[in-house]
Amino acid sequence: MSEALLDVRGLTAGYGDAVVLDDIGFSIPAGGSLAVLGRNGTGKSTLMLTLMGHTRHRAGTIRFRGTEIAGAPPHRRARLGLGWVPQEREVFPSLTVDEHLIVGAKKGPWTRQRVFQFFPRLEERRRNMGNQLSGGEQQMLAIARALIANPTLILLDEPLEGLAPVVVAEVAEAIRRMMQEEGLSIVLVEQHAEFALRLTDRAIILDRGRLVHEGPSAALLESNDLIDRYVGVRVIEAS
Repeated sequence: MSEALLDVRGLTAGYGDAVVLDDIGFSIPAGGSLAVLGRNGTGKSTLMLTLMGHTRHRAGTIRFRGTEIAGAPPHRRARLGLGWVPQEREVFPSLTVDEHLIVGAKKGPWTRQRVFQFFPRLEERRRNMGNQLSGGEQQMLAIARALIANPTLILLDEPLEGLAPVVVAEVAEAIRRMMQEEGLSIVLVEQHAEFALRLTDRAIILDRGRLVHEGPSAALLESNDLIDRYVGVRVIEAS
């Protein structure tokens, strides 16, 4: 059996003296995908921040591409190929779209031209500042900035949150293409369970910072009781 792309075991982490995640474990193979589900405040975003090195690590291991990274700073994790699209998008208001992509670029198949082919709207707005973009355009830029760093695995934290329905469809299709056509591995934090489960191979559910379920996404999609108990939101509402 080949080594997992990302392997997390016994992960305990939080902020300061507060423990938010307790004994979390899962693994993702190369080309694999994982949905992280749970209600608000259950530790989903903290898990993403912990994988990127922005919380206090207390116990457990995080092996990425065979390398232990639990004690590594965020820039080293990014250099190894771990990409991140944060929930807040973190677009710089005083940089243009072009400048965002130039700053984040690393050598590899994802270039500015390829990113613009993936998100044509960004090419139209390439000279606009970050604060001149709509919420949907900012989300596209946050994904494009992660792609142009040519990662092996991308962490997507609530990529559809706060977007208009027409933009939700566009961003959701881009995520699907990233996985199914480009072969990228992803970890997807998402409130809309049906969307996340139809897109991914496997899923975990967090509740109060602990892992309460792990298994195939297709099987969880059929488990109404588990979704209702721990997640609540099933589908993306259409306009």
